[in-house]
Amino acid sequence: MKNSMRSISRRRAATVFLTAAATLGGGLGWLIAPAGTLADDAGKPILIGHYGSLTGAEATFGKSTSNGIKLALKEFNAAGGLNGRPIELREYDTKGDPKEAGTVVTRLVASDKVTAVLGEVASSLSLAGAPICQEHGVPMITPSSTNPRVTKVGDMIFRVCFIDAFQGFACARFAVDRNAKRVATLYDQSSAYSEGLARDFKRAITKLGGEVPSEQRYKAGDNDFTAQLVAIRGTNPDMIFIPGYYTDVGNIAIQARRLGISCPLLGGDGWDSDQLAKIGGEAIEGAFYSNHYAAQDETPKVQDFIRKYKAEFGDIPDGLAALGYDAAKLLFDAMKRAKSLEGKDLAAAIAATRDFDAVTGNVTIGPDRNAVKSAVIVQMKNGERTMVARVEPDQAKE
Repeated sequence: MKNSMRSISRRRAATVFLTAAATLGGGLGWLIAPAGTLADDAGKPILIGHYGSLTGAEATFGKSTSNGIKLALKEFNAAGGLNGRPIELREYDTKGDPKEAGTVVTRLVASDKVTAVLGEVASSLSLAGAPICQEHGVPMITPSSTNPRVTKVGDMIFRVCFIDAFQGFACARFAVDRNAKRVATLYDQSSAYSEGLARDFKRAITKLGGEVPSEQRYKAGDNDFTAQLVAIRGTNPDMIFIPGYYTDVGNIAIQARRLGISCPLLGGDGWDSDQLAKIGGEAIEGAFYSNHYAAQDETPKVQDFIRKYKAEFGDIPDGLAALGYDAAKLLFDAMKRAKSLEGKDLAAAIAATRDFDAVTGNVTIGPDRNAVKSAVIVQMKNGERTMVARVEPDQAKE
């Protein structure tokens, strides 16, 4: 009797399934429709995750990225979502701690069962979360972790920002073009991002005919940089490259000026925060750093994004906000193209991205899952970021 009832139940289910397929005009091909488009899922939210430093020393990074993601999410859902299904965001705070990053990413992929993960900003935190996404077969896109090791974790890990090898070249190219061929470095030895970028900068400027007369180190959170700066001052450099985060850079700039060091300061995208000018004040005035976009870019795509972001959040977006927006938009685009929302299929769609029209420039995902795109150099003028140069990927091949 049980077998008979089970057979009847199966026949009824099959009848309902095939009837729905015929109604939708999909024929038998509907039987192998992408995951997330079956009738049972119609209207059901698709859950994605974001992990970021929403509190802690680098909180502006996480908040800006979160805002960018949420703006992209709002736009996508307003346009109908994915075949009528809205995207829902589950977001957790890493507090700037690698251990916390590992914990929250595990929660996203193992407990919440998200379809994809966005994050982190800091490379050290992405390196904590990426192996977990890889192990669970969940695609992860970091908006702004530039250390090359992040995407080397595996075929589920992507980025929409340039990598440090190119960022290091962009900064070196800019320095040499301004006749700064002797550039000292001061980097955070506890940060994968800072240490890697310092190494890439040295390699690039050496190839361009320059040199690094002094290499000094510190640890995030240090308050006294006197010894390092005095050592640098003794080499009389044309410029100082400081590939750290804004939280330390502002204090370094203040102490450098107090010690009579007047040469220009140069940094990477870790400087990109409204807090930099508030911390560094006059000491940071005139300094340069590489970034992913500039608000002065007059292209319609950029200005439209700035207008929408300002209307939503009341501020002019920084580079982290733009990258968060781009990462989410690229993910949604891949979802529309993917054969299914299963991990391997979605990852394949992300990997196939070519010439994606993003706020931070056209994005093509290369064979190593890194974005190929340009960089801009901005200068701090009257406390504001002002674009002064652009470096294209092709220049690195010259």
